[in-house]
Amino acid sequence: MSANTYLTPEERAVLESTRVGIAGAGGLGSNCAMHLVRAGVKHITVVDFDVVNESNLNRQFFFRDQIGQKKVEALKENLLRIDPDADIRAVDMRLDASSAREVFADCDIVVEAFDVVDAKVMIVSSFVSSGKKLVTASGLAGWGRSNEMRVRKMGNIVVVGDGETAVGENAAPASPRVGIAAAMQANAVVAMLLGVEI
Repeated sequence: MSANTYLTPEERAVLESTRVGIAGAGGLGSNCAMHLVRAGVKHITVVDFDVVNESNLNRQFFFRDQIGQKKVEALKENLLRIDPDADIRAVDMRLDASSAREVFADCDIVVEAFDVVDAKVMIVSSFVSSGKKLVTASGLAGWGRSNEMRVRKMGNIVVVGDGETAVGENAAPASPRVGIAAAMQANAVVAMLLGVEI
C-alpha cells in the first residue's frame, strides 16, 4: 500500500510499529479494524469465536459470500485487501479474563468491541489496573441522536458512545450508529498513538 501522504514520516513510523488488539470482530471490531488499517496501522490482533451470518451484514465489515466463515478469518481477508502488507493476527477463540491478558500482552492498545455486557465488563476488568490503554464503547444502538455520541477519558480507558442506548426491543444495532462508534474508537486509538487530543 502506498504511504499515506497526509502523515509525516514520524507519524507513519508510529502507526506502522504499533500493535492494536481488538476483542470482538462484529459491528464495532470489524469496522474499527477497517478504519485502523486505512489510517496506517500495520499490526492488529483480532479475537473472536463466531462465524459470519446473514444478520451481520447490516452493520459488519463482511460480505454475503463470507457467510459461514469464521469472522476473524473473513476480517483478515478483507483487511488484507486494503493493505496486503498488513500483519493481521486472527485468533479464533472465546476470550476470558486470563486469556485476554495473554492474547493482548504485546498490544499497545486494546479495543473492546463486544456486544454483550458481561464480556465488556470482563475486558475492562482485565485491563483497568494494568496501565494498558483500552478503548471501549457503550450506548450505540438505534438511530439518530448523533450528537449524543461522545468520547470520555478515564485514566487509561477511553469510552465512546452515548453511554445509555443499549440494544433492545426499541433500539436495534444498525450500521449508522454502530459505524459512528467504531470510527470513534479507531479515531481515539490513532489520537492516543500520535499523542494528540482525543
